[in-house]
Amino acid sequence: MQEQPDAPFPPGLTARVELTVTGADTAAAVGSGDVPVLATPRVLALAEAATVAATAAAMPAGSTTVGVRVELSHLAATPVGRTVVAHARLVEADGRRLLFAVTVTDGDTTVASGRVERALVDRQRFVARAVRAS
Repeated sequence: MQEQPDAPFPPGLTARVELTVTGADTAAAVGSGDVPVLATPRVLALAEAATVAATAAAMPAGSTTVGVRVELSHLAATPVGRTVVAHARLVEADGRRLLFAVTVTDGDTTVASGRVERALVDRQRFVARAVRAS
């Protein structure tokens, strides 16, 4: 089995991603509840998008990262029309394992915070393995 090289990502890499909440982003729309506020699955997707953005510029050719573990506290409701910002900071890179601290804010309000762990993988092998498993 071919070894994946150590991750080329130094701790401290950061990124931010914004989202203006629409009706399609609400708990009622995505099926995670029945209220017209930003859904937890959308908060998570936004946080993950920030982790992907943090490593994009240094991603080795043919590689990608995949999410493997998430710990997220959704702390505040966000109504339609507000803009939230997800911030990701790489706090640890251990071989293929990348650990990020993430926060999502609405102005001065912390909407969510947590940690996202991703793994560096060979894109082609990962997809081929997934197809074989189905």
